[in-house]
Amino acid sequence: MTRVTQSVAVIFDVDGVILDSPHEQAWRAALVGFADPARFTSALYQRVVAGKPRRDGAIAALAELGVLNAAARAVDYAERKQALMQDLIAAGSFTVYPDALRAVHRLQGLGYVLAVASSSKNANAMLGKIASGPGRTLREMFTVNICGRDLPHGKPDPAIFLLAAAVAGVAPASCLVVEDAPSGILAAKAGGMASLGIARHDDATPLRLAGADLVVADLDGLADDMVPAILAAAQGEGNHADRV
Repeated sequence: MTRVTQSVAVIFDVDGVILDSPHEQAWRAALVGFADPARFTSALYQRVVAGKPRRDGAIAALAELGVLNAAARAVDYAERKQALMQDLIAAGSFTVYPDALRAVHRLQGLGYVLAVASSSKNANAMLGKIASGPGRTLREMFTVNICGRDLPHGKPDPAIFLLAAAVAGVAPASCLVVEDAPSGILAAKAGGMASLGIARHDDATPLRLAGADLVVADLDGLADDMVPAILAAAQGEGNHADRV
């Protein structure tokens, strides 16, 4: 493997990128009494909830489902979702995507600065339960961890990614954001960063429409030499091919 010779950061979202987490399940189950949970589809979750801070996601979901006084009722909905989420985490109802674990190890070996940036306050609890080698958790694989920070605005605002870049000491133009949600892709672009869309659920089109520089089905599709190519393409210095 050829190590990178300049400071480049790869910034990962967590839910849907690194972990198959129960966020969507908890949001759906918490809808009882607010709206029909069956209407909370995976497509709706990805389009209006994924990547957003808890309260923003709750408001967006209730509004999308036509619930009256969505902003006022979102507090109770979000609290119910979080209680369910904590139960699911305690029960171990989440797994790491094997391709993501391989990619983290590979990119670390290549010398990239690795950052993890999720609006979820549950991300660190889950990352800390995933083994990533003898006596080491997945959470410890990342040099920079911005998960669960209280920021003025959630995605698609770029604040969380710009903070990750600042803590890493890497210029935004030298950062690649790995995301599975259109809101995250939009946030990366707004921050002047390159973006890699992960379409695990046959949902490449929304990621492309949001402006992803490359879309792959999983992180095994990210070859060792592709990070510099994606960064260059995002700056208008080259071309790349969609893998999905």
